Amino acid sequence: MPPRINDDERLRRLEAVTDATLSRLETSDLLDELLDRVCDLLDVDTAAILLMDPHAQQLVATAAKGLEEEVRAGFRVAVGSGFAGRVAETRRPVRITDVTPDEVVNPFLLEKGVRSLLGVPVLAGRDLLGVLHIGSLTRREFGDDDVKLLELVADRAAVAGRIRSAKLDRAAALALQRSLLPTRLPRVPGVELAARYVPGHATGIGGDWYDVFPLPSGWLGVVIGDVSGHGLASAVVMGRIRSALRAYALICDDPAEALTLLDRKVMHFEAGSLTTALYAMVSPGRDRAVVSTAGHLRPVLAVPGRPPVLAAVPVDPPLGVAHPGGPRRSTAVPMPPGALLLCYTDGLVERRAQVIDEGLDRLLSIVRADAAEEVCATVMADTIADPPTDDVAVLAVRRRD
Repeated sequence: MPPRINDDERLRRLEAVTDATLSRLETSDLLDELLDRVCDLLDVDTAAILLMDPHAQQLVATAAKGLEEEVRAGFRVAVGSGFAGRVAETRRPVRITDVTPDEVVNPFLLEKGVRSLLGVPVLAGRDLLGVLHIGSLTRREFGDDDVKLLELVADRAAVAGRIRSAKLDRAAALALQRSLLPTRLPRVPGVELAARYVPGHATGIGGDWYDVFPLPSGWLGVVIGDVSGHGLASAVVMGRIRSALRAYALICDDPAEALTLLDRKVMHFEAGSLTTALYAMVSPGRDRAVVSTAGHLRPVLAVPGRPPVLAAVPVDPPLGVAHPGGPRRSTAVPMPPGALLLCYTDGLVERRAQVIDEGLDRLLSIVRADAAEEVCATVMADTIADPPTDDVAVLAVRRRD
């Protein structure tokens, strides 16, 4: 039978893992400190935290004491496989008094000579974040008090794990978005260009994008699009779609044809991703834009001396959605001197408390055939009064006088 723990010892253990100073540590340092303390408090030889990779459905060794080799080697184990995988699958504590190769698939545990193991899941609500386990080189029967303390440590590790995951996702997503959204729009003879992107989600990133590129023929490619969802997954899909459309733009002289090829690509490689996109080609003389839209909102056309209107462009089905309709269509939109074409994503005009027509009417009331930079600034300033909950991308193209 394990020795009984008196109240003083129980209090010491509780204070050791709830110490307020731990919250001031960086995530990796916090995990290391927690493992140091649990090894000391429970008098064990090894301790490890494996965090969940939800895409691969595998546990990845992230921090360890006495088993540092498994972190350096990038050890992974599938949910349901071996000791840690069993803890993850059952989401319950697992104790092994006498370790055997049949119960453990981690070679580092066997090489270390670990005799007894105790593992608990690291949970945040209903979400499995990983597994925390400890081991002893001598035979040991872990008791209920040991389980309770380890579960308390796992709760603390869950907070650190979530912070770490959020930071990694955010850093990767922001780096990806910065690499995909043009840091500077090209200088193109005959037109003014301006753009804005404002995230509407805590991750700071989503699937909205815009792009401008001169083509070898002298035409100018102008794109704006929206992949449904937020975060790194949407940004990755957005990046692949953006790159594919650039490639199709080089071999197609019709926007509808390029979007047709892009639709086939999305249907095959990005199944389940709802994507809208608008692709316009501005003529070498800058006197017209040929526009095709796949489920995307029609652009605003502002011509000097006339009220702004939604361009008379038919809206075809979004990308990645099976539809029995006819071929996609392209429409020529005249751009007289000083005309401005404003492209945008739905986050600019959609609000929960109103129908989208109200947002479109508001947009038409403030857009003018002015300098592209001024129009973008005016449009974005208008959103401050009623901030959007979705990402917003805006791209203005104005023909010089």
